Amino acid sequence: MKVTRVFDLLTNQLQQFPQPDCLAAKINGEWVKYSTQQVLDTANRLSLALIKSGIRKDDKVALISMNRPEWTFSDYGIQQTGAVSVPLYPTITVEDYRYILKDSEAKLILVSTEDLYNKVKEAVADLPGVQEIYTFDRVPGAKHWSELLQLADGEDPATLEPYKADVTPNDLLSIIYTSGTTGAPKGVMLSHNNLVSNFTNVKPFVPVNQEHRALSFLPLCHIYERMVSCIYFSVGVSIYFAESIEKVGDNLREVGPHIFVTVPRLLEKVYDKIVAKGGELTGVKKGLFFWALALGQKYDTRTSPGFLYDTQLKLARKLIFSKWQDALGGNVKVIVSGGAALQPRLARVFWGANIRIMEGYGLTETSPVIAVNRYEPENNVIGTVGPAINNVEIKIAQDGEILTRSESVMVGYYKRPDLTAEVIDPDGWFHTGDIGELVEGKFLKITDRKKEMFKTSGGKYIAPQLIENKLKESLVVEQVMVVGEGEKFPSALIVPAYEGLKEWCRIRNVPYSTDEEMIKKPEVIAKFQKEVDRMNEHLAQYERIKKFVLLPKLWSVETGEMTPKLSIKRKVITTNYRELIDSLYRTA
Repeated sequence: MKVTRVFDLLTNQLQQFPQPDCLAAKINGEWVKYSTQQVLDTANRLSLALIKSGIRKDDKVALISMNRPEWTFSDYGIQQTGAVSVPLYPTITVEDYRYILKDSEAKLILVSTEDLYNKVKEAVADLPGVQEIYTFDRVPGAKHWSELLQLADGEDPATLEPYKADVTPNDLLSIIYTSGTTGAPKGVMLSHNNLVSNFTNVKPFVPVNQEHRALSFLPLCHIYERMVSCIYFSVGVSIYFAESIEKVGDNLREVGPHIFVTVPRLLEKVYDKIVAKGGELTGVKKGLFFWALALGQKYDTRTSPGFLYDTQLKLARKLIFSKWQDALGGNVKVIVSGGAALQPRLARVFWGANIRIMEGYGLTETSPVIAVNRYEPENNVIGTVGPAINNVEIKIAQDGEILTRSESVMVGYYKRPDLTAEVIDPDGWFHTGDIGELVEGKFLKITDRKKEMFKTSGGKYIAPQLIENKLKESLVVEQVMVVGEGEKFPSALIVPAYEGLKEWCRIRNVPYSTDEEMIKKPEVIAKFQKEVDRMNEHLAQYERIKKFVLLPKLWSVETGEMTPKLSIKRKVITTNYRELIDSLYRTA
């Protein structure tokens, strides 16, 4: 059957390749599996229950949960009624919930846990439009979602068909509120056609089928994981939900997935752990490990240094890199990376280890993928985000901004035609706000965020992300933000990678006390100065970091300094550290 609305995926999978483990989740230590038929039956039951409860086409239903089967049941159940889902991050504040639930005019809310129930209950205390909150977990004093499902008892699933038939490809599917690094969240309106066109145009490049399993751990409330899960449904890939980010390593080994999607920060952590373990080896084993690592860092998808390198790499893959594969479950065909820039050295090392990485690029407003590096080495250029996907146009504006046009571009911002007109021009080009270039006229390379570039007092433009990503290649750097707008030179706020710093101190016999005390020690400051100096060698004179300061605490979503997608909120951090930043320039 032809999939024109997202919920068509359920029937399509049932007809073409029904799976005994369409979805799976670990409950009380055991993997519980749901067949395609069970997923469809549960989604249908929820649709009927929502209709019984008074939900009608275009009504808004909020969904707040970590990844679990109930999230997917609910997503498809909402869609089939013609209602619009409003998926929210489980990690945002009560104030954010209040703003989004009020702005979206949500009538019904589905939440997963007691903690989320309490936050949402507080958020909607003065919102009369919310009719009910249901929970997936059993929570004292709250209505369990089984009570909602009971409304469909005795209902014939056939009665749902007219409601489904009334949903067109151009109808609104979802409103996704982007946290953004500035200002109030904006509701991105995506239609069924937006998402269907995107996963249809990406699908040919993802080398998986009904024989394969995926591990899902990036938030489904974000369009990235949600779109990829549509690809999984469309080709019959079984989806296993990780227990939590902390348990991803264990779950990889248990599930043995063939694919997973991730953000660079998680790959960086995997890499740092592997290197830390390599540092604990001794003698020949340690020598072999770092020999293999050095080979991996020279890997290029397009060209080989020659026969000797290829022979050595083959040996390194057998002796060392095969253990990396085992740590990821032993079956990984490909890892898809997105959401932020991937350090080229990481891409090289993983490719060198025979673990292929497809780095891509897009935005919530583009459903999301605009471009992606391919599985085949000849169409995968490290340091770029690959060619445009099928049926998507890319154009570089005169000022370097990346513009795109396709069926995947959003309907607009909810209730904000003014903001929509700012980003979608009369010719239908969406202005991404990112600066980039086309390498070889084909491979898109992102160089910075248009709004994040700043000018020094000397009139030179600084692209902070390039510098930050280069500095984060260090094993002792966790987070970094480059500052210096209107000043003589750029400086940096650096949050050390404290595990890496502890390891460095151990090797150098530097006694470790507390994080706060260590960043004041002359030898530690000297170590970071060396890292900055090494990075500065790759930069133009005016881009070089002249001063830096080490910070004792990580920026986080909880402190309001990071978005849920783990992008730094520059304005918030600048405000929080205003005095410290000013001190870097007082004696300049």
